[in-house]
Amino acid sequence: MRRKGGICIVEYSQEAYTKHYIVQALFMLMDEYAYEKINVTDIVKKAGVGRATFYRYFKSKEDVILYYFESIKKDFVFNQRLYPRCKEDYIKVVTEVFERFQKNKERLKILRRAHLDYIYLDYLNENYAQTFKVEYPENNVYSPYLYAGMLYNVSMAWLDNDCAELPETLARTIVDAIYFKE
Repeated sequence: MRRKGGICIVEYSQEAYTKHYIVQALFMLMDEYAYEKINVTDIVKKAGVGRATFYRYFKSKEDVILYYFESIKKDFVFNQRLYPRCKEDYIKVVTEVFERFQKNKERLKILRRAHLDYIYLDYLNENYAQTFKVEYPENNVYSPYLYAGMLYNVSMAWLDNDCAELPETLARTIVDAIYFKE
């Protein structure tokens, strides 16, 4: 990151750009073709990179999708300015999660159509499990899966409804279901 005229400018590495182009290419192809019919050659041709470059960063098409989720998470964490301390704080954070989900709904619809939404659930399960192990070690071992499953099921139902409700409405529903402090 550097400053130019009082504005912070984030600079990305060549690796970040290359990965971005590969992600873009896969989703463009998935919008036109069945996931099973897309191969690495199709992706690298669309992305304008070589096969070796693809395999330098990814082992499979599924890894590209996992990278996509990871990049959304990193961006969310980077922009997170609030550490929740009360119910309204949690609602704000969960609202931001749903706003980010809504922003990416077209890609998530593509994954859903391709029956790859299980990758999203697996990603949520793994990340919640890691987070709970570090931040809430005293919690029940099944707690992270409760949260991941709730977020997955609510977000997929919302996606199937074309994200019609406001993100804050869903956030309040979730927080009301899990927030016990008053």
